[in-house]
Amino acid sequence: MRNGSQPATESGAAVAVDGLLVADAGDAWERAGFTVDDGSVCRVGSVAVRLIGRDRGTGIVGWSLGGLPGGSVDDVDGVPTTVASGAVTTPAQHANGVIAIDHVVLMSPNLSRTIEAFGTIGVQPRRTRDAELGGRPIRQVFVRMCEVIVEVVGTPDAMGEGPSTLWGITYTVADIDATASFFGDRTAPVKDAVQPGRRITTLRHHDLGMSVRSAMISARR
Repeated sequence: MRNGSQPATESGAAVAVDGLLVADAGDAWERAGFTVDDGSVCRVGSVAVRLIGRDRGTGIVGWSLGGLPGGSVDDVDGVPTTVASGAVTTPAQHANGVIAIDHVVLMSPNLSRTIEAFGTIGVQPRRTRDAELGGRPIRQVFVRMCEVIVEVVGTPDAMGEGPSTLWGITYTVADIDATASFFGDRTAPVKDAVQPGRRITTLRHHDLGMSVRSAMISARR
């Protein structure tokens, strides 16, 4: 095991989320307290978030993965996928207190199909949790891809035919109260998270011109 993550694949490296492709403008993320480099890249922990503007739509429109077995992969259950370049991303400092990506939420219309797709790239579920959303049952399946957890969410036993989609990002912050103060009325009140000992707030991302659903969570103890 490496850094507490999933076993190495046949390629000799654990699969990692290397980058996210986001259809937002860089200035919107700067207004949200993120540092955006020349070239519209926001470096969050080990992940390079590439901000490509709204010509490609909205939200997270793809990702790049490192450590993939067997060479090129075009998609993971419908999520556009490229192979990471191998360049190391150096974390940037962000005025909003973000230090890393805690997890990325992936919405699945067919959980069994999505988990099977992850299995083909050497990524296996770590934990499953049943809950409710809007009065209907949902299932959360957690997989770890090195630094980033992917939370796969869907309705149990649903057999939808559409693609999975990358739905939102939860960021780890150094000081949740300082982050909430930074955003002011652009965040919901800080509350206890599902994870024991952690606290969370949801960003009103549309107020800042961002299309990615975003939350901020305190660091793990």
